[in-house]
Amino acid sequence: MAFGVKKEELRTWKTNVRKGNIAILTHFWLDERFPGCDTVTKVGCSNIDKLKEWGRSYGLAPEWIHRDPHYPHFDLFGDRQLQILKEEGCWNQIHRFRLEKK
Repeated sequence: MAFGVKKEELRTWKTNVRKGNIAILTHFWLDERFPGCDTVTKVGCSNIDKLKEWGRSYGLAPEWIHRDPHYPHFDLFGDRQLQILKEEGCWNQIHRFRLEKK
């Protein structure tokens, strides 16, 4: 279950993904399959080759891409999530979701 994201943020993320841009969106998320994780960062891009290359730069395997037909993306959690958000300069998302405090 996702929550804590504004409609406009989601709309912008989807637009950027469809345009073939790397788009990053963090939101609260609860799933019993991932105990201890209450946020997820979705990094999407409709250009799969571009998304694969972006993922490789962070040690993410191409087979980890969620192959959604409209919004292919990586799901990032925990330490890797925080590390990548820092490297991408997504300080607003880090502070908003208090990711450094976890």
